[in-house]
Amino acid sequence: MRGVALFAVVALICDSAVGVMAAVIDLWYAALVDRMIVDVESVPESEINTADFVYGLSGILETVVYVVAVVAFLAWLHRVRDNAELLSPDGHRRSRAWLFFGWAVPIVNFWFPKQIVDDIWYASTLAGRESSPSKGLINGWWAAWLIGSLVSNLGGRLLFGADELDSLSAAARFDVVSIALMLIAALLAIGVIRKISDAQEQHLPSPPAFAPGYPAY
Repeated sequence: MRGVALFAVVALICDSAVGVMAAVIDLWYAALVDRMIVDVESVPESEINTADFVYGLSGILETVVYVVAVVAFLAWLHRVRDNAELLSPDGHRRSRAWLFFGWAVPIVNFWFPKQIVDDIWYASTLAGRESSPSKGLINGWWAAWLIGSLVSNLGGRLLFGADELDSLSAAARFDVVSIALMLIAALLAIGVIRKISDAQEQHLPSPPAFAPGYPAY
């Protein structure tokens, strides 16, 4: 489990780093658009072409790294769900298929993934829903993820619908807000990964003791 957990954490860190870079490019691009609004003739065409290229490339890189982070998180989630089913076979409200489809199916994606993670946490601590240790970190992560996803979706619609320089500048700055929210969600997700992984590792059997006089190979 440690290997897939480390993969997920590293992927989320990389996603966050690329997000910060994209936010800086967003602000730089918005400032260039502002100059064009004031006087479009004052901005050389070569600078506009370079800005468009860098802005588009950052969006592609951001998407690729985000997809890798999603795959890594789902790989970790699949592993800890396997472990959770061994610890508590009857303690899961959603079938294994919803582990993946729950994120994509409209409406139910607002709570199915959270229920799955909650049940994994209950199983990992071997406690019922009433006596389980605090899951405030999980609640915070899910709230940040929902808000960040909604804002990111809105930002994408603003960007693709921008047909004037004013709206393009506003969309670039709005993207910074969505990146900041998703950055918070990513950091909290790292905390969730560590919290559940550590809880499950508490159930690992202790290494066997060796009798005196016999070498431990």
